Amino acid sequence: MNCILFDPEKERKQLQPFTLTRPIAGIRIGILTIQEKWTKYLNGANCSYLTQDYLQEKYPSKIDTVNFYINGSICPDHSLAKEIQTLQNKQALYANNVLLAVRIDGTEFVFKEQSEGYLPLKSNTNTFNQIQFPQDIFSLNAVEIEKDFDLLTAGRTSAPIPAGNQVLNPNRIFIEEGATVLFSVLNASNGAIYIGKDAEIMEGCKVRGPFAICEHAGLKMDAKIYGGTTIGPHCKVGGEVNNSVFFSYSNKGHDGFVGNSVIGEWVNMGADTNNSNLKNTYDEVKLWSYTEKRFIKTGLTFCGLMMADHAKCGINTMFNTGTVVGVGANVFGTGFPRNFIPDFSWGGAQGFETFIVSKFFKTAEAMCKRRNIEFGIIDKKIIEKVFELTAENRFWENNK
Repeated sequence: MNCILFDPEKERKQLQPFTLTRPIAGIRIGILTIQEKWTKYLNGANCSYLTQDYLQEKYPSKIDTVNFYINGSICPDHSLAKEIQTLQNKQALYANNVLLAVRIDGTEFVFKEQSEGYLPLKSNTNTFNQIQFPQDIFSLNAVEIEKDFDLLTAGRTSAPIPAGNQVLNPNRIFIEEGATVLFSVLNASNGAIYIGKDAEIMEGCKVRGPFAICEHAGLKMDAKIYGGTTIGPHCKVGGEVNNSVFFSYSNKGHDGFVGNSVIGEWVNMGADTNNSNLKNTYDEVKLWSYTEKRFIKTGLTFCGLMMADHAKCGINTMFNTGTVVGVGANVFGTGFPRNFIPDFSWGGAQGFETFIVSKFFKTAEAMCKRRNIEFGIIDKKIIEKVFELTAENRFWENNK
């Protein structure tokens, strides 16, 4: 089965800054990325991407004689996956006027999200989740951890839980091969705990489910982790974390609080970085919208930090409730910076200048090299395009 995960235009824009550097289906929510979920639910289907032109070289489309174009913002379940597999040529599945999937036979047809050539069919299931805004990633994360846990562990046996750990509800704890868990508290009473291959939970950690730590990731000593949290592959996390998602290769290695937040790839957070996730007035939190160029309501009382790929912050950084940090921003200094820190910003509460691309490349290359990953030509092309696309957000450049 050939599956092509397309970026619906509305959701792609609303999910910025995270979709500036990846397709929607590359977002991690629960244990897996959305693309990885579809591959599992469709029994090992070949899942590629249909995304923005400047991302397509890194995330290519693979066209076959029979193609299922699937909305990349949809987190699948078994019912929806079965429905999609029954589609015939040019039949399209909809729910609440949202295109979920369409089957297109042949390699010549050009897919369009809106087309009069599709035969519309109404979906009989409404049990799936859709991510439409950045805050949906952490808001839906606990539910998606549970779904992914059941998907990944069905019919399998966990590695033994090492002696010396304190455990509640061990039937909802799964440890993959090569993982290390030492002298910690694992409480799965309120949700599953998944510990990925070669992950490490150091001594003295306290973990409440639903929780996932992915392959080669680590929890530092005495970390306190509350439910609804995902630590993505190769991330290193310490301190206190509540209902947050770390994508991959990001570091929060020291004390400090991160709550109700989404942290992208290749992010580094200095020691004692903290974010507020609740306003002193208990008012509804607003987040910066890249599409509307203003702060919009989230419908949430608890909402913390949205920190895009390759962003960095120095020691003792304080982020206000509902702060958005753009791609490649570098934040440091005393005081609370703005609630929207534009992409490729350099500075803090005292003001910003532009983090020029050549210096950004040097930092990114050094960080990737530490993990034996090449920050290559394709990555540089993407960053150059993102720098161009986000220029209007750097207000100090526009005011010169």
